[in-house]
Amino acid sequence: MRDADPGLFGPDSVTWQLHGDPIMWVAGIRALYLQALHPRAVRGVTQNSDFRRDAWGRLLRTASFVGEITYGTAPAAERAGARIRGIHRRLSATDPDTGERYGVDDPELLLWVHCAEIDSYLHIARRSGFPLTDAQADRYVDEQRVSARLVGLDPEQVPAGTAELARYFEKVLPELAATPESREVTGFLKAPPVHWALLPVRAALWRQIAGTAYAALPPYAHELYGDRPPSRAAADRRLRAMGRLLRAVPAGLRWQLPPGHILKAVGRLGPGTHPSVRRLTEAAAVGTAAGKTAVRAAGEPESGRAVQR
Repeated sequence: MRDADPGLFGPDSVTWQLHGDPIMWVAGIRALYLQALHPRAVRGVTQNSDFRRDAWGRLLRTASFVGEITYGTAPAAERAGARIRGIHRRLSATDPDTGERYGVDDPELLLWVHCAEIDSYLHIARRSGFPLTDAQADRYVDEQRVSARLVGLDPEQVPAGTAELARYFEKVLPELAATPESREVTGFLKAPPVHWALLPVRAALWRQIAGTAYAALPPYAHELYGDRPPSRAAADRRLRAMGRLLRAVPAGLRWQLPPGHILKAVGRLGPGTHPSVRRLTEAAAVGTAAGKTAVRAAGEPESGRAVQR
């Protein structure tokens, strides 16, 4: 549908394909574990949030926000961003050690939340078998500066590639610590409150998902939480197994779950615009072929550098 609004990213973006993969649920939990290690950021959550009483509602609202800004129309995405900025402007937290009162819309805190989220999405996806080249990973980080703008950040101050993202984490690492608030969040994530009838489901399914997300944290995060980091190979095996399990659920069935952002986008834009791994692999193949042609034209030997991390 030629005149339909593709939204802020559109079907040709890496974001469009990546955010449609079910491993994003694991990535989102990993992001929460990581975000909780910033003392000022996690206090903003625990001092203002209703996550203890409405755990699942909060998780679903967060997922809905990501879906809205990814697959919704541009005006809908802008409205979603405005709602988030409005909420953040009204909230503040107190440092119990100094008594300092600060807003949760502090740019440094927003940047930490953004970077922890994007890093988690990218690492979980790639390590679980989602095919992204290095160039596509850089493009994804760059695309997500749009999301950063929606929550109130200056895009020029946000990492635009994976190298910049890694340097950001090196810079912020001295500020991170495991606090009582962060342990409260991790305890909740490992065993969120459910109706007694769902306790077996929590034990059988949620524990596996949350445990896989926790295992995939960077080594420094495990050390801050006081745990011995699992081997990278063991964590990756868990991620690949979880990825296979979640991707075995037919996409058409997954997309039926409310609020159905992907189905609404495809209905708006027409057939063939659904998230597709094949679109990424075809784009990578075209890029590789073009690069080889350029190398041969220049009379230089072709590089054997792998595109996958």
